[in-house]
Amino acid sequence: MSYATLMVHLELAKSNADLLKITGDLAERFQASVIGIAACQPIQYVYGDGFISGEVLDQNLAEIQKEADAAETEFRTVLGGRVTDLDWRFAITSASIADFIGEEARSADLLITKPDRGGSLLDRTRKVDIGDLIIRAGRPVLLVPTGATRLSPERVMIAWKDSREARRATLDALPLLEMASHVTLVEIASEDETAQAGKRLDDVADWLKRHGIAAVPLVVRATGDDASAIEAVAREESAGVIVAGAYGHSRLREWVLGGVTADLLMAASRCALLSH
Repeated sequence: MSYATLMVHLELAKSNADLLKITGDLAERFQASVIGIAACQPIQYVYGDGFISGEVLDQNLAEIQKEADAAETEFRTVLGGRVTDLDWRFAITSASIADFIGEEARSADLLITKPDRGGSLLDRTRKVDIGDLIIRAGRPVLLVPTGATRLSPERVMIAWKDSREARRATLDALPLLEMASHVTLVEIASEDETAQAGKRLDDVADWLKRHGIAAVPLVVRATGDDASAIEAVAREESAGVIVAGAYGHSRLREWVLGGVTADLLMAASRCALLSH
């Protein structure tokens, strides 16, 4: 398996050079096309019913377009000598940025982005709700920590849970898993579930073996803080990437993520591939 098309989400008004370098590394590895994407909401959609003059709105739109042009230039400059097939997509949208990028993700096999670190009200017109994006994209999302300059796929950890989301994430991660020299398959289980967890992991390990991937099963006793347990194992195993299902439920039009998923989004100490 391979990723034929990568989509990388660029943040406006910020340098994305590190993210683009990692995207270029993956594109070369998979001989993939790359789509760069960015989006922004105009200022009136942030301030709601507050009065904004036409002059201020025009200035805002001009500023957004200037930032988008700079992002496209950076995208083409960093990747132009490494990737032969590049495409650029940008929109000023009244919809949520997650909706726009999620819809455009139909063109890609893997979406690459950074975790959301929050920010000012103006920042939020230029940032995507990453949790919402993961739920809506229908594609695996690779989160790259801010400041990371390389992806380390040699050692990968699968945070297994016997769920649809984990099965989807493991399947979506096959191209990355095939790159790894060491794969750890971890399930957090209570004492009375340890034996069953071991059997589940053996099933998954056998399935991976049929894809040419050797995975080491590991059942970890639950302590009540699954996120910390997963991070501890990842640190002990020197995992460069964590593969996990993304869990959440809808509340109005927002998605509330499960505790472990939210912690993986915010920890950002290593890359994480998440699927819903």
